[in-house]
Amino acid sequence: MTGTAPRTLLTLALFAAALAFPFLASGYHIYQGAQVLILAIALIGLNLLTGYNGQISLGHGAFFAIGGYGAAILTVKLGVPYFLAIPLASLVCFGAGFLFGFPALRFGGLYLALATFALAVATPQILAYKGFDAVTGGSSGVTLIKPRAPFGLPLSADQWLYLVCLACAAILYFAARNLVTSRIGRALVALRDQPIAAETMGVDAALYKTTCFGVSALYAGVAGGLSALAVGFVSPESFGLSLSLSFLVGIVVGGLASLGGMLFGALFIEFVPNLADQLSVTFGESAKALPGAIYGVLLILAMAIMPGGVAGALRSALRWASKTK
Repeated sequence: MTGTAPRTLLTLALFAAALAFPFLASGYHIYQGAQVLILAIALIGLNLLTGYNGQISLGHGAFFAIGGYGAAILTVKLGVPYFLAIPLASLVCFGAGFLFGFPALRFGGLYLALATFALAVATPQILAYKGFDAVTGGSSGVTLIKPRAPFGLPLSADQWLYLVCLACAAILYFAARNLVTSRIGRALVALRDQPIAAETMGVDAALYKTTCFGVSALYAGVAGGLSALAVGFVSPESFGLSLSLSFLVGIVVGGLASLGGMLFGALFIEFVPNLADQLSVTFGESAKALPGAIYGVLLILAMAIMPGGVAGALRSALRWASKTK
């Protein structure tokens, strides 16, 4: 009880600060905050798959795209309310992830990473295919209208979307935390660490792995649908391979098998590339073409200083503080 009380208080304090944020920040910063929450949702889903179950995915940008396009098509072309469109698109992502999990059972490690890599490469090409223009809008994409706050609430569209993202992130975070602390979570970790022993003890590897892939894809679908609403536009270029790679960077920086660390991973994805751009401008004309190199250096430094991610660094700091008392 004594160990969980400080963590609960910290979680409540962070949630209270996040709840107050849209009423204190400017419109642009509210938008950035919503993007951080959206990325955190996607990273939690990918961490369930990679951090807790040991399945490496380089293709979660594809499920993010399915969620985004699904929500956009349902709202714009079929007139479905956004609060129904996002769950429906996410269920499609769950089904796609569950089905993809079956052939993924035949792969492992780098072979699975290569298979999901192909998924990330193919998805933007399929979305841009001219034969699907009537549905996906082709290379032009689909434009959405940001929803307004209901019931006449005195909130701007950005504030309302931020609060929707915050509510979704909180619900999905606690759902994931309950999952990993349950018998199912222990089975996922057992399959990651000792697959043969886990199957010998009766763990259904096929069921757990495919379901975990589906749940992870569902999280990415929710994030993709919320991103489509926040940005107000979806296009194939928005879901390229770099998006999937940034998700992998986020879970490593935040800390594998750490749900709370995904907030730090999302902050890294959202702000470090912008910091690299600003540094390239600061260094003068000769460095304007080097934001990618600066980003790479910052990433290497982060991994050198925090090999276990931000969550691992925080755990080490807490252990050191407890020993010095």
